[in-house]
Amino acid sequence: MSAGKTLTRADLAEAVVRKVGLPRNESQELVELVLNEISDSLARGEQVKLSSFGSFGIRQKGERIGRNPKTGKEVPITPRRVLVFRASHVLKNRVNEPPHGSGGVAGMASAGAGVGS
Repeated sequence: MSAGKTLTRADLAEAVVRKVGLPRNESQELVELVLNEISDSLARGEQVKLSSFGSFGIRQKGERIGRNPKTGKEVPITPRRVLVFRASHVLKNRVNEPPHGSGGVAGMASAGAGVGS
């Protein structure tokens, strides 16, 4: 994957087709199932940890006073939940190493198999 390209659901499904050999429709269903499970867990307020990749979580932000950048007027910002992602050391190291070959999605498994984040 080259710099500037966006990885899509279709790209993930295509990687499953190539690397695992599942039919295209089953690969798309698998990708959707995984993404839905992650989304549903986060919506319930659960933390999602993916070994050698990172962890997703929800942080509660309290009410605070903000400022309208155009007018300078103070406005209250309501409390809300925000999504946070913390990359694992394996992913951070992988992102910072010089590019070589096309590791793709499957390359992550070999980059740190069995290593916790």
